[in-house]
Amino acid sequence: MSDKKQKSQQRLDDVVAKARRDSEERGHGYREQALKLYPWICGRCGREFNRANLRELTVHHKNHDHDYNPPDGSNWELLCLYCHDNEHQRQTEALASKGIALDGQKAPSATFNPFANLKDMLDKDK
Repeated sequence: MSDKKQKSQQRLDDVVAKARRDSEERGHGYREQALKLYPWICGRCGREFNRANLRELTVHHKNHDHDYNPPDGSNWELLCLYCHDNEHQRQTEALASKGIALDGQKAPSATFNPFANLKDMLDKDK
């Protein structure tokens, strides 16, 4: 690998590592705060948690912005792993139904029309 490629790869590795560290820091801050504010119960299915299984209780951002963490917890709800995954899947599907991809880009629309030649096919069978 050339020196230029190595430097570029190292810069990329540094950026990714920093992003992971920052995300981890951010996560621990609001997670700890949310666990102090709210009872350890999933806001959807009602499953109760204790210290033994608390790692399965997650903090969901109601507006889907992980950087918006008001100290009063108004953008958070505690959800179990399963309900949290379901919530994000519902969000993904809602965006897709509007033609929006997860990255915010316009999703490509379908171009295949299975009934395009239906009349010709029906006429052909006569």
